[in-house]
Amino acid sequence: MEKITSVAGLKNAIQILEEEQVVKEQRMIEQFFITYESFKPAKLLGSTLKDMMASPYLVENIIDTTISIATGYLSRKIIVGASSNIVRRILGSIMQAGVSNLVARHPDTIRTVGQALLQVFRKRAKSDKP
Repeated sequence: MEKITSVAGLKNAIQILEEEQVVKEQRMIEQFFITYESFKPAKLLGSTLKDMMASPYLVENIIDTTISIATGYLSRKIIVGASSNIVRRILGSIMQAGVSNLVARHPDTIRTVGQALLQVFRKRAKSDKP
């Protein structure tokens, strides 16, 4: 800013600064309302879900985890069944943890084996049709 030497120059500089202040105040008010809207719970939840679904790794991890838990649970149900035998129930729980852990550590291998089995079943289904 240049040096002010007259009263008119001072009034002009004050007017320019006041106009700048009004513009900055308007921008600040607009930004406040944008920020206020973005912090509403529905907006936060929606944006979080949108970000989660946009991540291919997260969706894949959720699917892998679900498959891991389901296979562990099914293996336990196969071992234990409706038995009330405590030894069988303990073995079923150990089996569930082991199968879930195995599937969680090797999801790509499990997926490949599953796809191969699915193709075999499809071929058999096609050959059984008259």
